[in-house]
Amino acid sequence: MANFKLTYATMFNPPEELHIGFDKAVATLKATMGKEYGMFINGREVMADEKFEDRSPINTDWVLAKMQKGNASHAQMAMEAARKAFPMWSHTPWQERVKLLRKAASLIEERIFELGAAMAMEVGKNRMESLGDVQETADLIYYSCYQMEKNNGYIVEMGRDPLVGFEARNVSVLRPYGVWLVVSPFNFPHALTGGPSGAALAAGNTLVIKPATDTAWIVRLLVDCFRDAGIPDGVVNFVTGPGSTLGQALVDSPEVDGVTFTGSFDVGMKMYQDFAKRNYVRPMILELGGKNPAIVSRNADLEFASIGIVRSAFGLQGQKCSAASRVLVEEPVYDELVARLKDLTEKLVLGDPTDRATYNGPVINKSSYQDFKDFTEEISQGGGKFLTGGHVRTEGDYGKGFFCESTFVTDLPFEHRLWKHEMFLPITTIGKVQNLDQAMAIANDVNYGLTAGFYGNPAETEWFFDKIEAGVTYANRPQGATTGAWPGFQPFGGWKGSGSSGKNAGGHYYLPLYMHEQIRTLVQAAPAKAAAAPKKKAAAKKAVAKKASVKKVAAKKVVKKAVKKTAKKKK
Repeated sequence: MANFKLTYATMFNPPEELHIGFDKAVATLKATMGKEYGMFINGREVMADEKFEDRSPINTDWVLAKMQKGNASHAQMAMEAARKAFPMWSHTPWQERVKLLRKAASLIEERIFELGAAMAMEVGKNRMESLGDVQETADLIYYSCYQMEKNNGYIVEMGRDPLVGFEARNVSVLRPYGVWLVVSPFNFPHALTGGPSGAALAAGNTLVIKPATDTAWIVRLLVDCFRDAGIPDGVVNFVTGPGSTLGQALVDSPEVDGVTFTGSFDVGMKMYQDFAKRNYVRPMILELGGKNPAIVSRNADLEFASIGIVRSAFGLQGQKCSAASRVLVEEPVYDELVARLKDLTEKLVLGDPTDRATYNGPVINKSSYQDFKDFTEEISQGGGKFLTGGHVRTEGDYGKGFFCESTFVTDLPFEHRLWKHEMFLPITTIGKVQNLDQAMAIANDVNYGLTAGFYGNPAETEWFFDKIEAGVTYANRPQGATTGAWPGFQPFGGWKGSGSSGKNAGGHYYLPLYMHEQIRTLVQAAPAKAAAAPKKKAAAKKAVAKKASVKKVAAKKVVKKAVKKTAKKKK
């Protein structure tokens, strides 16, 4: 794979060895699944009195792992371990922290097939999406290391005060906050755990990680990479259990100095409000979903548009905060684009995502499965028509999992609430517009502003970038209309209700979010020797000049005397 770089944009044409490695890993995991995993606190395995079975959404008969059902006492234990480890880790030279994190990222790459196979079995992602999630995790960690090096640890010499008789030195230093909490979602359990964790650790914070209950296993395998890289005990802590008890105890803990949360708008806003009740403001990095538009101009390349929209609408069964959930098409090309979308979608294979031919796997759990049925019923009642899909699949092996068809909806009135509500499922609405101004008005008329896509000519593209209210924007991209961001290429983050920081992950400005600035000013009286030096230097110079002058005068006298003596001899 020397000439192949795996990203979400390149994953559609992988080398054969990726498939070979993935298939081998799936076979191994299926033969060994069902092991029990502990929580990881202060460098040791911690078991709880209660357990839960982590079952696959592909086939609920598969018990992938047995995990711990932690409680408030485990939250406190993890926080205390992180607090105790903070002084040591924060004073570890940043170069050493970066070295350990690069080793962790390298281990993630070495284990990419095992981790990718576990991802597909636990999340329901197809194989290339799963491998991409794992590789993105490594690249996010590498990128934080690169930024720390590039900025020399974020230590910057500032200007010196113009003081007479004093020396004043000013230095800006970015320092870690302390204990950082990372609460990650089910859909990108590796990248959206490992990315913020890598940034927090590079900055010098210690960690407590709380994954989504549905994807606790794959996150534990990530934590093992941090452990095996040699990151010291207590620096990375991992707890599992219900959000209502364990999760709330973490959010309420006075030991939390900062948090990164990725998930639903409602949960994120509640966390934000709970955090506001503290004795002082603490940093909170939130990514809270999207309702992402893809706008198609009458001047668009419809082949590119149709491919990009289908990939972004139904990748990971629409369970991406960046999914193309709304398509707005100018009337002159509406019918042709709709026909293309229908044709491409009906070719997508729904099934076991570990199979090579499968594009769409199951949705994550029974709750999402029920949501799909409720939303499709609401669409039918609201006047929408199903261009594709609209049903769950229950026949044969489908009946053992949570399989929903890829669903395009037409004719749903723009006034319907589902044009603005994030469904987080393989359901995308298509609407006809008279012109691009109407499309832009609809696109921006939501609380979200995460990603957006456009297909049109160059002049229209510039207009789109200027007018759209979103943090990640794409134009004329067949690899994905609204999805496919990669660290170092497309930093990922949103505006409005989609994000809280205004800085995108995997970009120039993300790592400093995990540090606060300290200005160090040191003023000293100018040293006496240093103050006297100019005078001594001037005096010495004057003395040398005087001595030279005396020598010059003496020389003249000698010459004059010699001349007189010579003149007498001649007489």
